Amino acid sequence: MFDWMTFQAGAISFLVAFVTAGAFTVAFKLIYQWITPYHERTLIRQGNQAAAVTLGGALIGYVLPLASALSHTVSLAEFVAWAALAGVIQIVTFVVVSRLAFRNLASRVEAGDMAAALYLAAISICVGLLNAACMTT
Repeated sequence: MFDWMTFQAGAISFLVAFVTAGAFTVAFKLIYQWITPYHERTLIRQGNQAAAVTLGGALIGYVLPLASALSHTVSLAEFVAWAALAGVIQIVTFVVVSRLAFRNLASRVEAGDMAAALYLAAISICVGLLNAACMTT
């Protein structure tokens, strides 16, 4: 039998978690775009697939740990802390890769180089998976 009161309580918790995770995702996207030396929005509007792939990889790499945090945290405050840490880790990953490991990354993404874009996206997703796995304890 359907329990309306239980559903309402669960639905409210769902909405709070979903809206909070969505807000963190938008905030991460804006911060990530601010940090990168190229302008993803403009490049994507111009049809630059490399910019779309790098941004998409970073978003996936960020949302994976968010999903893990949603599954493993018991309070909104704990989720917020993990969400912030996941964002910092993704930003640091971009900085390390673009400034230390692959110095001409920005110019290659701006030029539409898909090899560079896929490399960065893959690293972002790998870091996100590791980040998510580490949040299980």
